Amino acid sequence: MRYPEGGGLTAERWAFREGIRLQAGERFAAGEKTAVIAKGLRVSVRSVERWRRAWREGGMEALHSTGPANSPTVTDAQFSMLEEELGKGPSAHGFEDERWTLVRVQTAIRRRLRLSLSVATVWRLLKRHGWSWQAPARRAPERDEHAVELEEGGVAPGKSLAAASGAWLVFEDEAGFSMTPPHAHTWGRRGHTPVIRVRGRSRRRTSVAALCCYRPGEPSRLIHRPRNHLLLKGARKSFSWQDYRDLLVRAHIQLGGPIVVVWDNLNTHLAAGLKHYEAEHDWLTTVRLPAYAPDLNPAEAVWSLVRRATANTAFDTPEDLDRKLCRELRRIQLRPHLIDGCLTATGLTINPPTPP
Repeated sequence: MRYPEGGGLTAERWAFREGIRLQAGERFAAGEKTAVIAKGLRVSVRSVERWRRAWREGGMEALHSTGPANSPTVTDAQFSMLEEELGKGPSAHGFEDERWTLVRVQTAIRRRLRLSLSVATVWRLLKRHGWSWQAPARRAPERDEHAVELEEGGVAPGKSLAAASGAWLVFEDEAGFSMTPPHAHTWGRRGHTPVIRVRGRSRRRTSVAALCCYRPGEPSRLIHRPRNHLLLKGARKSFSWQDYRDLLVRAHIQLGGPIVVVWDNLNTHLAAGLKHYEAEHDWLTTVRLPAYAPDLNPAEAVWSLVRRATANTAFDTPEDLDRKLCRELRRIQLRPHLIDGCLTATGLTINPPTPP
């Protein structure tokens, strides 16, 4: 059945389709050929032939709409009940993984609503109510959802401090990049998987710490600092608290004002030396993000932009990797709207201070 459950059509669309059939009926009576009618009404020849048979048997009355097909329908109240069930997750319905497929939704409808719908009908039902096929976001089980709330999670106090003092609100994060690039989809001949040549034995990695800086009335800024991993025994392979201190000092000089830094609970961020330095300098204030809440940090979106640009790139030498990273970060620096978009992706807003 082509249009079950009312076909998702409005009354206007039903009237429009009925009008097309009635126009075809008038042209049947005028003796026009099927191909001419199909071309004039911009419909298929098969549809015109089907309408002509109905017209011959029942006249114009046979071309009037009979309403939606008599198939099982899901009311708004029933779909609200279904959404509540789907919100419990697949595991609550006896499935092993957290993945809703059309067949599983079909099973849930049959169990909870006592309705038997086809897979195609389930697809149209979900699409009509705003559902879509999406890649799920990852969430750690240790995540405290109450602490993630903006008014309780540390971001709002940081915004208030920045607004009250006219400071820059700065989000910090770090990421590592290796000679093996991230994968991305590419076109290839069926049956022949595309191959990317990468360095198999290279252990070279480059870490980058980035600051996304925002202040109302100012273009957004991106400040970053790379660190190459030395392959020496005992050499440090991550940023030290002195590296973060130097990065914040550089940001203070470039931004020309006090800064409120919002970052995660990395042990290096909690170092005693960094806390002592903050206590001695009134231009620096640090605020902690809730645990396991990277989605509140705009710098995470910056890494997504960089990895998307470096996907499927075969690096010959570590210097090629460094040049590519610097070029992409520079490209983002020159486009403040990209930095603003990273903030928008978190759902946060930077509002100007309200006058007293």
